[in-house]
Amino acid sequence: MNCSFLVALLQALSVVWAVNSSDPSIIDDYDDVLQYVNPLIGSANGGNVFAGASLPYGMAKAVADTDSESNQGGFTLDGSKITGFSSLHDSGTGGSPSLGNFPLFPYVSCKDDEVNGCVYPKKERKTSYDPGSVVAEPGYFALTMSSGIQVDMTTSQHTSLFRFRTSSKEPSSPLILLDLTDLSDSRQDNGSIHVDATTGRLAGNARFLPSFGSGSYVPYFCADFESDAGMRDNGIFVNSRASTNVKNLTVSRSINGYPLPGGGFVRFNPQTTHTIKARVGVSFISTDQACRNAENEIPTFDFDAVRSAAVEQWRKKLAPIRVSKTGINSSVLTNFYSGIYRTMINPQDYTGENPLWKSSEPYFDSFYCIWDLFRSQLPFLTLVDPSTVAKIVRSLIDTQQHLGWLPDCRMSFCKGFTQGGSNADVVLADAFLKGVSEGIDWEAGYAAVKKDAEEEPYDWSNEGRGGLESWKSLNYIPVEDFDYIGFGTMTRSISRTLEYSYNDFTISQMARGLKKTGDAEKYEGTSRFWRNLFRADQTSFLSGTDTGFKGFFQPKYLNGTWGFQDPITCSNIDTSGRSCSLQNNAAETFESSIWEYQFFVPHDMAALITLLGGPSQFVRRLDFLHDKGITYIGNEPAFLTVFQYHYAGRPGKSTSRAHFYIPRFFDPSPTGLPGNDDSGAMGSFVAMTMMGLFPNPGQNVYLITTPFFESVRITSPVTGRNATIRTVNFDPSYQNIYIQSATLDGKSYTKNWIGHDFFTQGRELVLVLGRNESQWGTGAQDIPPSLSGAEVSTF
Repeated sequence: MNCSFLVALLQALSVVWAVNSSDPSIIDDYDDVLQYVNPLIGSANGGNVFAGASLPYGMAKAVADTDSESNQGGFTLDGSKITGFSSLHDSGTGGSPSLGNFPLFPYVSCKDDEVNGCVYPKKERKTSYDPGSVVAEPGYFALTMSSGIQVDMTTSQHTSLFRFRTSSKEPSSPLILLDLTDLSDSRQDNGSIHVDATTGRLAGNARFLPSFGSGSYVPYFCADFESDAGMRDNGIFVNSRASTNVKNLTVSRSINGYPLPGGGFVRFNPQTTHTIKARVGVSFISTDQACRNAENEIPTFDFDAVRSAAVEQWRKKLAPIRVSKTGINSSVLTNFYSGIYRTMINPQDYTGENPLWKSSEPYFDSFYCIWDLFRSQLPFLTLVDPSTVAKIVRSLIDTQQHLGWLPDCRMSFCKGFTQGGSNADVVLADAFLKGVSEGIDWEAGYAAVKKDAEEEPYDWSNEGRGGLESWKSLNYIPVEDFDYIGFGTMTRSISRTLEYSYNDFTISQMARGLKKTGDAEKYEGTSRFWRNLFRADQTSFLSGTDTGFKGFFQPKYLNGTWGFQDPITCSNIDTSGRSCSLQNNAAETFESSIWEYQFFVPHDMAALITLLGGPSQFVRRLDFLHDKGITYIGNEPAFLTVFQYHYAGRPGKSTSRAHFYIPRFFDPSPTGLPGNDDSGAMGSFVAMTMMGLFPNPGQNVYLITTPFFESVRITSPVTGRNATIRTVNFDPSYQNIYIQSATLDGKSYTKNWIGHDFFTQGRELVLVLGRNESQWGTGAQDIPPSLSGAEVSTF
């Protein structure tokens, strides 16, 4: 028998076996995947994650706050000290520390048994903790303070439940204070607290500043206590002094810019051991609503019951994805499932807590920022939690209808800063194209995205797009634009031009789906405006040496003449030290270089590849970007560049890059993230990369790479059908990472991408793996679609 025929026959039989057999090693429905979730990943080294107790998308988020320089998520596992335990947080954000309002702080006793023997100001009371005592699990967080107090916590949707346990040889009288402050010490105007002399209930509010936006917000709290020893006394404190006689306090904003410490406290009767529970309800409506939230959600202070309910919610949310454990180290599973977990911390469901307008629609907050989230997080949630994505889309549309514009970034009921384009357009288009429809008024959604394209807001630093007169007349955003209609940071002309182009393309896709043919053609046309900043003769140097590549985007003035920005500026290897953020940006690209932004034409890769010299040159450029360290995988614009080899007919190169970055830059440790998690954006990159299907957002395209598991099963929450990716010749040492051939539902499949129906219809993709790149997915007919429709000749 011919040897090559025999090999082919055996390979085919392997595929048939994989298709028609069950995988006994896959994590089944009775295997608790929560054991593979580690909320402490990214709690050091600038990951800025929220490591504490929360429900999926929960408003109440309980954790210990530390004094670290990277405490944006509250807790850091980096040797810093505890300043309190608070109930409102965000996760993975950049900018200033977010929320952390109204922290509790416990003492075993006060010096000389006097309330003025305790230390009240945050900067003076901070204390260390035992790092070996830290326990973080979905819905639960615990540690032991250096004072010996054991603290653990869990949450419901709007309420935190803290448990403080002390033990001493002599009877002690513990004191728990509540401080009218936040992580950023941003309190404005007056904060107030009322102490109920009989029950010890602490209730009040204060006004604070958002961490990356404009305006202010007012949260409210309601704290009740349950103790086996009973309450001894209570009162208020101001600065470093306390009183049991005064029960009401209004404290001013600050002296010399720092908010004066102030708040209330409760002290408990002396005994040798104490178990004290503190139930803290939070609200953005009123103290009465904060109290109702607490009383309705946690009526009996039953810690174990609240924790069990939180765990069960997390178990259900993570249920749709199961992977094979064959040959896999548990750390790989932890990396994967922890990434999935972090995608469901932010945005937060604040429905019923919106003080700005009355509406029957859902309200979601904590979008940090949509510039980050549109790339993979929200597309990932569309697979595993489309019902929540529908609520998020409805919330965005409702926000536009009441405030005039879709947000690009939003936190604490405040408008966040726009980083690039109007990227909520991409979010809506992605959901629309993938059939998310539950309760969504898509005509209203389309009106919202069209307004982004047509009307310039006065304050486009906070919403919408700027420079639209130049966009419509010159067909690009000029450097040093003359914009008298609105105001914003007059920079980022290149990145805004590229992002506006892509935003318009996604709008065109919605228009076509809604039978608005004229609009579809119009916005497909404007989506080509990116070409107007491409300078064919522009070169790039690195360390004084010509890189050999010609043709880069460059800024252009109002009169049509070219400006100049070094393509390396703002890159990971830019020696100038500029961050090119909104706070420090004189550049024409945002948080990234021209070298990286040259690849941001997600809708027309065929045209871009032609401009860059064809597939071979395109691949060489992508290799240069990654091999020279120009890109920074800790920033979201890098995500798609890992997979864009697909468009040049080299899907194997995408797989190779994916396996280079994970786990080298993403590992299951406190320092395991290369940058801040950005509300779970990094988590979704890990999850989708390890699944082997990465989205090109705003399009019905998932790029196929080799998964990190022998098999992956995704159950559609909509249809209940199982979409399955299986591999033949899977190698847990990740040597056999190249796809040799594939079948879809048992039939040969050569395309290197797949559509969303793979998930909704429950299809089966089988990948035969080998050690070397093959011809699979390399043909002109195999690459993903592009706007121009031009075929790209491949290898």
